[in-house]
Amino acid sequence: MSKTIGLFYGSTTGNTEDAAEQIAAALGTELVTLHDIAAEGIDQVTDYRYLVMGIPTWDYGELQEDWSDVWAELDDMDLSGVRCALFGLGDQIGYGEWFLDAMGALHDKLVSRGAKMVGYWPVAGYSFDESKALTQDQSCFVGLALDEDGQADRSSERIELWGPQVIAEFEL
Repeated sequence: MSKTIGLFYGSTTGNTEDAAEQIAAALGTELVTLHDIAAEGIDQVTDYRYLVMGIPTWDYGELQEDWSDVWAELDDMDLSGVRCALFGLGDQIGYGEWFLDAMGALHDKLVSRGAKMVGYWPVAGYSFDESKALTQDQSCFVGLALDEDGQADRSSERIELWGPQVIAEFEL
């Protein structure tokens, strides 16, 4: 491990990859190593004490294909003591009943493996019907919520605000 934070993402259209690169810059590129799970898998996840993971939601709340391919591998990982922040991409207008459901599934999987989750993001400013990516009180998403279909103009600002939040919650 050459850097402090491992940022793992899956991206079909390139939107999640673009967001990952922007997030790495907001966190500090000197701290972050990017990992495209389509090319590298997730074997290196356990090399880090600080993780950021990016997952888009596809269709009707489904996992993106790269994440689907490695999903079962997460079951064998011990993430006790690891701090992890998530970001998810979804379409709150076209798929408002399943907005960011994949991020919610990844959150639950990581919690079950012992990860300490950080980087929760307020729901204010979004308009969707349902999401499995909400905290119990439904005031926050379990990670940064990005919508490149309906609110692309707000992504950069959200990333710039979220980066320092995550660094503070990582206590770096």
